[in-house]
Amino acid sequence: MSCCDLAAAGQRDAQSLLCSQLGKAGIMASDCEPALNQAEGRNPTLERYLGALREAKNDSEQFAALLLVTKAVKAGDIDAKTRRRIFDAVGFTFPNRLLTTKEAPDGCPDHVLRALGVALLACFCSDPELAAHPQVLNKIPILSTFLTARGDPDDAARRSMIDDTYQCLTAVAGTPRGPRHLIAGGTVSALCQAYLGHGYGFDQALALLVGLLAAAETQCWKEGEPDLLAVLRGLSEDFQKAEDASKFELCQLLPLFLPPTTVPSECLRDLQAGLARILGSKLSSWQRNPALKLAARLAHACGSDWIPAGNSGSKFLALLVNLACVEVRLALEETGTEVKEDVVTACYALMELGIQECTRCEQSLLKEPQKVQLVSVMKEAIGAVIHYLQQVGPEKQKEPFVFASVRILGAWLAEETSSLRKEVCQLLPFLVRYAKTLYEETEEANDLSQQVATLAISPTTPGPTWPGDALRLLLPGWCHLTVEDGPREILIKEGAPSLLCKYFLQQWELTSPGHDTSVLPDSVEISLQTCCHIFLNLVVTAPGLIKRDACFTSLMNTLMASLPALVQQQGRLLLAANVATLGLLMARLLSTSPALQGTPASRGFFAAAILFLSQSHVARATPGSDQAVLALSPDYEGIWADLQELWFLGMQAFTGCVPLLPWLAPAALRSRWPQELLQLLGSVSPNSVKPEMVAAYQGVLVELARANRLCREAMRLQAGEETASHYHMAALEQCLAEP
Repeated sequence: MSCCDLAAAGQRDAQSLLCSQLGKAGIMASDCEPALNQAEGRNPTLERYLGALREAKNDSEQFAALLLVTKAVKAGDIDAKTRRRIFDAVGFTFPNRLLTTKEAPDGCPDHVLRALGVALLACFCSDPELAAHPQVLNKIPILSTFLTARGDPDDAARRSMIDDTYQCLTAVAGTPRGPRHLIAGGTVSALCQAYLGHGYGFDQALALLVGLLAAAETQCWKEGEPDLLAVLRGLSEDFQKAEDASKFELCQLLPLFLPPTTVPSECLRDLQAGLARILGSKLSSWQRNPALKLAARLAHACGSDWIPAGNSGSKFLALLVNLACVEVRLALEETGTEVKEDVVTACYALMELGIQECTRCEQSLLKEPQKVQLVSVMKEAIGAVIHYLQQVGPEKQKEPFVFASVRILGAWLAEETSSLRKEVCQLLPFLVRYAKTLYEETEEANDLSQQVATLAISPTTPGPTWPGDALRLLLPGWCHLTVEDGPREILIKEGAPSLLCKYFLQQWELTSPGHDTSVLPDSVEISLQTCCHIFLNLVVTAPGLIKRDACFTSLMNTLMASLPALVQQQGRLLLAANVATLGLLMARLLSTSPALQGTPASRGFFAAAILFLSQSHVARATPGSDQAVLALSPDYEGIWADLQELWFLGMQAFTGCVPLLPWLAPAALRSRWPQELLQLLGSVSPNSVKPEMVAAYQGVLVELARANRLCREAMRLQAGEETASHYHMAALEQCLAEP
């Protein structure tokens, strides 16, 4: 009997024996479990047949010997060593020829020989070492094509080949570098097409896709984005239409198929509609929790963009946040109950969405009564979070759920510090210690961040990465709290200012020369700006701390060294404003420091500060008028709303520094700032200069004139007395009238 005759026996002979006997030991491999040899000695019959297999001179002899081997072993009675010896006897050459043959003998269907080749590979792949063998890996493209090949769906041999193909690919996926090889071999697209075709084995395609996305999400989307989006569209549509228990299963699958980039609008529409029906019904926890996690994943990836505007959208968002708050309270208020951390963390993400929408002034999805109600329920949930954190001991501080709880508290404190003030103050010592612990172990903190993201959303990495340091989460809230006497005293007592100085210097290093600032996340610059705001609060409310704590001397040195380069960088004007204003205010308090006595660093800093202050306004011609008006310069105009308070504070601080630093007035004169300022005022209409601008300019000019005779003379030469008269600057006019 020829090889083809054996194969064409339809499962009676060739594949029946291969799949039923050797299959359970390897070829089918789906229910293969290694078993120990029944005796230490080798089976002589098996040895004889293996010898025949090794000595076979052609494919027919090799195939016949292989059938004899299957008769010598019983299903389940073959161990890994014996399976490996069978492979050593067969090798890859024979299955390779079966897989790649293009011409089958007469009467033999084309796919039968390929099916036998795949069956042999499935046998070999039951050995993890062989599953990672190059001869298996280079078959991935061929195997992937079998998943989408056309043929009779009722053909048993074809179905067997598809099962064996999935067995091979699944075995490869289980090896350390297997997912990468599968993705590179086009398996992702093949699996997507197999699933969308809903042919035999499509459920196996989906299961393998889930595994690949969990193991290598970014690479999967890079190689197969169009096909994965097609699967997402199909799953979303199924989810929207599902009326049975399958919708709860889809809740668990869908988070894995959300792309790291933009989610198609039609998918968002279907997902929201499906979630609205689920969450609007009375559910048990096992039904509700996957829906909350899917909603959290969407909130994390898309904010509120996936929720429609209008009455239905606002009701849905209010429902989401209310359910999340109830879940948080139930989990954290009851002592002794086991917390479902993944569900509660997902609820935190939904609460963050609620906080964002409640604080949004324009185009908010929520109506004012809804905002009031949600703030009330979120306050209760935050109270439960505080209660939980108060119970956290040192041994739990590195757990992801604690980090997630600190994150939601930080999001709340960034917007609301007046409520729960007593509870927040009691928790501040813990928060400072916690932030310090994670700051000192940066690598662990970054890893903790990733664990939180995984815990909160799905078994795979979400789109945007969660921040790795607790301090960045707490900075906005601490900025508000340092304005208040009680919380500020606690923060100072616990060492928060020193920690913040170290953190600022660490973050600043990321923006220093040698680092590519173009790839820095916006969070670094935002953190630096928020730190500056906290330090500004401390300068104003706790000046004694600035004078006595050595960390602020180090901070001042960094500000002086950094500002000259910072003011020259495009797109970083707001950070430069923060640094300049903070440095000027600190210079007033540290004016006796040797570092501020006309050193190169101090001169460079004040020159840069003058550049920031002097370039804010220009004279701009107006049509139909002979006289120009005072206008914001282009770089300042777009961000003046965020900048103006810092600018006025900086002008005031510079004014205060002039009498304290004798070298500053001559330096300002050499920069020609007073002359150019008077020239600017003389070239524009006085009516175009607002009173607060006049006051700020007069303050600087008066102090410079009082501090230095040469400044007074330069101002007189620039028509200073006349300009002072036009702008009703009585103090400047009087000062310039003096000798």
